Amino acid sequence: MDSPAPLSSRPTPVRIMNSTVQCGFPSPAGDYDHKTLSITDLLIHQADATYFMRVRGPSMRDAGIDDGDYVVIDRSIEPRHGHIVLAVVDGEFTIKQLYQQQRHVKLLAANPAFHDIEFKDGQELSVWGVVTWTLKNHVHA
Repeated sequence: MDSPAPLSSRPTPVRIMNSTVQCGFPSPAGDYDHKTLSITDLLIHQADATYFMRVRGPSMRDAGIDDGDYVVIDRSIEPRHGHIVLAVVDGEFTIKQLYQQQRHVKLLAANPAFHDIEFKDGQELSVWGVVTWTLKNHVHA
């Protein structure tokens, strides 16, 4: 079982535009005013509790998490019903949506080709952290 990679301590500032962009009909381009922002300021709230992990497999496809994406995991967030979590089940990491109502707990897949994970007596669920961001690579070689 591979552990999530720790964060680099060097923040890398990038430019961020001061305006939003239309995803429907194009809007007239305004001034290209920008400022700098460290990507870590955007993605990370508590550095010593935050990890990046690469996703393998399509079980969370319908939640927008695809094979090859990176997820940002925050261990300082208390997991709640509905959160996408990094869990340890039978010694293996998995990313699923946490279902927790009354005393019934299970992990939900976001792809109908995959089964939800329901726990039998004696089986334990360990939630390792909460997924806060998904980083995608839409550039293909």
